[in-house]
Amino acid sequence: MNDSPANLLLKPEDAAKVLAIGRTQVYALIATGELASVQIGRLRRVPYAACQQYVEHLQALLVASPEGV
Repeated sequence: MNDSPANLLLKPEDAAKVLAIGRTQVYALIATGELASVQIGRLRRVPYAACQQYVEHLQALLVASPEGV
């Protein structure tokens, strides 16, 4: 099984789908630096790996604080 996505860089809308959250929340995470993104010209893209890292970060917080994130 291949774990790499078809697109390495995702539109914020696609990152929202991958993370199962809203587009507005993706933009908020980008603004706070919690979700890494890159700018290509006028375009904003989220690396697929950044989505994976964000989820891993959330899981680490859950382990550190079992009451919830």
